[in-house]
Amino acid sequence: MEFPVLATIAAVAFVVVVVLVIVYLSIRVVQQYEKMVVFRLGKTNESMVRDPGLRFLVPVIDRPVKVDVREQFIEVPSQTTITRDNAPINVDFLIYWRISDPLKSVVNVVNFPGALQGVATTTLRAVIGDILLDEVLSKREQINEVLRVKLDEVTERWGGKVTTVEIREITPPRDVQDAMNRQLTAERTRRAVVTESEGSRQAAINVAEGQKQAEILKAEGDRQAAILRAEGFSEALTRIFHAATDVDQKTMSLQYLETLKALGASPATKFVIPFEFTRLLEPFLDYVKPTTEPGGGAPRSVGTTTPASTSPTLPPSPPSSGSGPASTGG
Repeated sequence: MEFPVLATIAAVAFVVVVVLVIVYLSIRVVQQYEKMVVFRLGKTNESMVRDPGLRFLVPVIDRPVKVDVREQFIEVPSQTTITRDNAPINVDFLIYWRISDPLKSVVNVVNFPGALQGVATTTLRAVIGDILLDEVLSKREQINEVLRVKLDEVTERWGGKVTTVEIREITPPRDVQDAMNRQLTAERTRRAVVTESEGSRQAAINVAEGQKQAEILKAEGDRQAAILRAEGFSEALTRIFHAATDVDQKTMSLQYLETLKALGASPATKFVIPFEFTRLLEPFLDYVKPTTEPGGGAPRSVGTTTPASTSPTLPPSPPSSGSGPASTGG
């Protein structure tokens, strides 16, 4: 009885193991960043590419190949290349790439990163060989773009996509580095001289501009002062004119008489009297009469002097202190 029981247990265990093996071979979990290419009896096509998730296979018949579709990079070691003007330089760069077609990356190429690195090395030599040394040093971005385009054209048939190429370092020969250092020093010296001269020029311009503004303000102040003085003089004349219009003729005559008193006190022997003065004295002529000399002398009339034109007679000027009457010189 023991042998049939053991045989039954062994058979059940065998079946369980077979089922587990079949389940293990049939179920595959594809990650989010992966694609799975299934080979069925050695053949595959676009419909045999599986997306992320839980996938089932036919045991023994199907063979899965997982492909990572994330962006990756490879580092190309320093390569010695010759420029167009026969200058040797060392260049190392990075290549960023990703798988765009999982089926081609599995079927058309064995080792995509290795193949990409080999193509990048030969493409770099071809690109650098067509460029002068100065352009290699100054046009790094253009070289990156040219390398990316050329590598992308080659890797397209392998199902890959080159997204970015970045040159990390370009090392020219020692003598070229020395010449570049001397050129850099000369350029910095030139910039310093230009900056200093520009500062001096700007300072001179600022000083001249300040002097000009000062002269302008001074001239403006003088002009305003002259205007104010002229306005004040004009207002004074206006007030004098208005005041003179209120003075009557007799007042003016009295003022002229005061003037005659001042002339009589003067040591001069000849005086110039305006013609209008005689007309102002006409109202006083009626009051002028002959007078008698003191001490019983003969009567004396007032002496008159006739100007060049016909005019009324004038009264004599008041006598000066300690002297006789002053006569008017013609």
